[in-house]
Amino acid sequence: MSIVLEAKNINKYFKKPVLFHVLKNLNFKVKTGEFASIMGKSGSGKSTLLYILSTMDTDYEGQLFLNEELVTGKPNTLLSRIRNKHIGFVFQFHYLLSEFSVLENVMLPAKKLGVKSHSEIEYDAMEKLKMLKIDQLAKKRASRISGGEKQRVAIARALINNPSVLMGDEPTGNLDSYNAENVFQIFKQLKEDQGLSLLVVTHDIDFAKRTDRIIQMEDGQIINQ
Repeated sequence: MSIVLEAKNINKYFKKPVLFHVLKNLNFKVKTGEFASIMGKSGSGKSTLLYILSTMDTDYEGQLFLNEELVTGKPNTLLSRIRNKHIGFVFQFHYLLSEFSVLENVMLPAKKLGVKSHSEIEYDAMEKLKMLKIDQLAKKRASRISGGEKQRVAIARALINNPSVLMGDEPTGNLDSYNAENVFQIFKQLKEDQGLSLLVVTHDIDFAKRTDRIIQMEDGQIINQ
């Protein structure tokens, strides 16, 4: 089975106010079609790791591979393109543009990528909304929909460029149990129906237990995976 994401000897230091070794020699792989979760207490380095894996943070030592290709050391313009094309990201907060419609929000990353025409992007965005059963909200302004619906729109947006891997930073952290379960089922369906790879940082043990694998972190190290 191919590897979608690989971290080799990742070390991260915070330089200020004093030198602090945040991530210590991390090594792990995520296989294509795998649904993995990262757990650990607050301050264990989970989110810091995720920002490195998503190529948003480039200030680290070690090597990061995406689709078995080294991305460490690539220029920021190229990283931005790689990130937009290959990595979908879902945060704890949806970060939708409230004055835009649901459909416009979902289309944004594809417009930025600039590979498809406007009508193709609109069609793709509607397909994603249909898949997540929220196509009836397409024309609504993002400020006018519920929290659970907003998170679904954020997932649709993360999927618009058909990424290699979907990353989540506490994607259910802001939701009630009903909507959190919905998000889990959507992720599970993406893995099963589309073979999507998922890597999710979560505090929710019930969520993590149902993923394929838990990567357990403590004090900047992986203690179990």
